[in-house]
Amino acid sequence: MNLIEKIENFEILPLMERANNITLKEHGRNISLERAIFLSWWCDKGDCAFCYMSTQKPNIKDPRSARRKVNSILAEAELCRRMDWNIEFLSGGYGSFTTPEIRDIAWNIYQITEKPVWLNVGITQELEEYGEEIAGITGAVEVANPQLQREICPSKPLNEIVEMLETAGDLGFKKAITIILGLGETPSDLEYLFELISKVGIDRVTFYSLNPHEGTPFQNQAQPPSLYYAGVVAATRIKFPKLEIVCGTWVDNLANIGPLVLSGATGITKFPLFKMFGTRYGKRVEEEVHWAGRKLQGTFTDFDKLLKGPSPRKELEPFIKRYIDKCLNNKSLND
Repeated sequence: MNLIEKIENFEILPLMERANNITLKEHGRNISLERAIFLSWWCDKGDCAFCYMSTQKPNIKDPRSARRKVNSILAEAELCRRMDWNIEFLSGGYGSFTTPEIRDIAWNIYQITEKPVWLNVGITQELEEYGEEIAGITGAVEVANPQLQREICPSKPLNEIVEMLETAGDLGFKKAITIILGLGETPSDLEYLFELISKVGIDRVTFYSLNPHEGTPFQNQAQPPSLYYAGVVAATRIKFPKLEIVCGTWVDNLANIGPLVLSGATGITKFPLFKMFGTRYGKRVEEEVHWAGRKLQGTFTDFDKLLKGPSPRKELEPFIKRYIDKCLNNKSLND
């Protein structure tokens, strides 16, 4: 019985046990906290069926109003450095920033964190513009089944994503993809995912579960079952022992973290950082990792690390203070 058949026959626990042993052997016990830093709330495409940006577009008259202030972005990067979080990638909808602007933001983050940053900014042919400030390029595949992917993401052709990633590899960048579970795929569609990882030489996969947004076709769709999510991750880990796997979950599904870690995740993501830091929710994240027998890289509760300063750049101080004040306020509300 192959991996897909085991999921279809609900043999999830044996898959998780096997995946856990592989992960410990190949990656050790450390689990990273990952933070996607958003550049804006605008996307020129705005037609991915699951995405809240598809509901934003008609309401935004001037796309520039949806761009974040650069110093706010850099302040977030500085706080990630203090808390030992990884920046999973810089993420922005199509048309939010130009390539030179994105390059400058990435370079400044590189100077702050001393780590090159990943990009997830759409299909681009301008990868040669980037240099040592970039670690890798992420393709937002979302669904590996080509027919379903065309229906759900009509303006993000899968072949163009693959071409971009192949170019990225030729230029010496690492390659990653994002996959969202709960969009209508089936366990048999893992064949498409495995083929894509093998063909393109993917270094990292970020899995998310559907987060239904009002106004989208998925607004009344339930999130995928936790053990289905775990089974997909476990099968992927078994198939690709050395692959970096990051798994995303939301505040209402923090109990997913332990099973996902035991299924092969090496990092966890998709948290509203400044709402959760120092609260019982942040503590729950740390407890989930602890009870999975892992060591968390970074903190969700240590205010000493959050407050350590000053910032290497004075112009960031007001933005850093704003974020810290938000964390302190949320902590007091949740105590």
